[in-house]
This record gives sequence, structure tokens and C-alpha cells, in this order.
Amino acid sequence: MSTLLTIKERIKSDPKLKQFVHRMIMPRNQAKPRLWVRWFVNPFIHKKGKGAIVRRSARMDVFPFNRFDLGELSIVEDFATVNNGVGDVIIGNRVQIGIGNVLIGPVTIADNVIIAQNVVMSGLNHGYEDPDLPIGQQKCTTAEIYVGADSWIGANAVITAGVRIGEHSVVAGGSVVTKNVPPFSVVAGNPARVIKQYNPGKKLWERV
Repeated sequence: MSTLLTIKERIKSDPKLKQFVHRMIMPRNQAKPRLWVRWFVNPFIHKKGKGAIVRRSARMDVFPFNRFDLGELSIVEDFATVNNGVGDVIIGNRVQIGIGNVLIGPVTIADNVIIAQNVVMSGLNHGYEDPDLPIGQQKCTTAEIYVGADSWIGANAVITAGVRIGEHSVVAGGSVVTKNVPPFSVVAGNPARVIKQYNPGKKLWERV
């Protein structure tokens, strides 16, 4: 592991070497690794837990220079896209990544999370402040998304960069989550707001 870290630091410290390695890993102007990387590099670097499944039609834009973990008994369904190009993607045990989901790191998903169809989680934001420069050429920023254990993200929800969702929470379908969600809460709307929370004293989910 120390040898691998030394190699990574050497590459990062040399701009020309970094550019060369980058071109070897991915084609110019694409966010997809080359076939040889997917076949001969990623399987030996990234962790895939026992019983984990990646469906055949899932798009795994996974690169060796950032972390990708898929926990035990977790599943990435067809037509989902997972991209760790700008940040780690860490998926816990018994997680369901639904059909058509988009996960762009940095994203961490804890155990037993259910993510329904067509959910977007992006830890990446494009800069736009310079009006004389195309947005695609401006500096990107990243902020980790975290989804706590036992949570459920409804279909067509959007989770924005930097948001933390507490454990055993529910994001209603179609919600746009721009702020942190407390544990044991239900949020809905655009922008999403808390509409229910669990009261442990009464053992009830109460409207807020």
C-alpha cells in the first residue's frame, strides 16, 4: 500500500506525468475509463463485497485514482451511472442503487439504504462565476454527500453536493434536498423541508 501511495504522489507532483497517465486511463474529453482499466486494473484495486451485484447495463465510470467500494449484498441496477472521477464513491452493505440512478462522488452511502429509480446524487458542482469563460472550462468544486444507514430515497429525488442525510430518514419522491436532513426525519418538496420526525418518547412519527 505504501508503494502505491508513493507512486500516486509522484504522479500528482509531476504535471506532465499526470497528464500522460490521465490520457492512458481515459480518452480525451470523456468521463469514462478505457476498457483495459475496467478489465485489468479496477478489479484489483476496488472493493466488491461478497454477493454484491452490478447489473450488465449499469455504467460504471470508475477510475483507479479514487476509491470505489461496493459492500456485501449491495446491488447497482441497470442503467445506473456511478462515477468516482472527482471523488470517492463508498457504498455500504445491503444497499440498493435503483434503476437509472446517478452517483457522482464524493458520495458515501451507509448500510441498508434503499434508493429508488432515477435519483441523482452529485458531489460535484461546476463553477459559473466568470461570464467570459464557458461553464465547462471553469473550476469544479466538490463536497461529500452522505446518506445515513437505513434510509430510503424516493424516486426522482435530487441530493445536492455537501448534503448529509441522517440515519433512518425518508426523502419523498421528487424532492430536491439542498440542506442537511436530521436523523429519523421525513422530508419532501423543492427545496425539501422536514414534514415528519420520529418521537421516541411517544414511539410515533409526528408531523412538524
